[in-house]
Amino acid sequence: MSKLFQKEWICSLCLFAVLLVIWEVTVKYFEVPFFLLPAPSGVLTSLRDGLSEGLTSRVGFYLHTYYTVSEALLGFLIGSGLGLVLGTLIAQSQFLGKVFLPYIVAFQSLPKVALAPLLIVWFGVGMMSKVVIVAMLTFFPLLVNSIAGFESVDRDLLEMMRSFKATRWQIFCKVRFPSALPFIFAGLSMAIVYSLIGAIVGEFIGGRHGLGILILQMNFNMDMQGVFSVFVVLSIIGIAFYLAMRFIERRVVFWTSRSRDVIGL
Repeated sequence: MSKLFQKEWICSLCLFAVLLVIWEVTVKYFEVPFFLLPAPSGVLTSLRDGLSEGLTSRVGFYLHTYYTVSEALLGFLIGSGLGLVLGTLIAQSQFLGKVFLPYIVAFQSLPKVALAPLLIVWFGVGMMSKVVIVAMLTFFPLLVNSIAGFESVDRDLLEMMRSFKATRWQIFCKVRFPSALPFIFAGLSMAIVYSLIGAIVGEFIGGRHGLGILILQMNFNMDMQGVFSVFVVLSIIGIAFYLAMRFIERRVVFWTSRSRDVIGL
């Protein structure tokens, strides 16, 4: 299994290198203007310059990365936590499901990007408004996946636990929750990526710090190399978030391999 994993990574890195070479050659050969599509070599130069700035520099990456990551993680914890709790309650009670379902569907139907300016007005241009936007984006994946997970529990296991006079709490801890964990982690893997998107969207609408603000500043100055270098930073952060969640999943859900057809994948 480890050899297959290494082979996949090697193939992925080779494909990435080939794409970079094609990109560099295409830009140089057709003399594409740098303000339309910069060459990878120029992007790497801007990336190096941004990383060489001080930790508190407003033109470097570190300060803005700190704010974006903080907004994403805090909103992720709040939104996914609320989604998991509400999904668990709805899965345990048909009455609660029927009561909350119309409001949940209506809330999810609202475009979050359209709500962002209103949230900026309500919560200001500080971190709180971005945290709320991220929480709204990460709430629904956990809600849906947790409900699906609890509803997928093997009925034979439930009947067996009831035959042994197990309490509802014992059934939940020993059967329902462990059975729902693969679905819950599928939702977490989606939500952790959405959290980064939500933070950037919020920063686009209004803010003082963050990688989204840095993108706007560079775009205004026609610094496309800088914009693409921020894209690289965001991609690295997103991959790190996802791999961290998969690592936690393998440690928590150690008794089963992850199914590829879990809802949300």
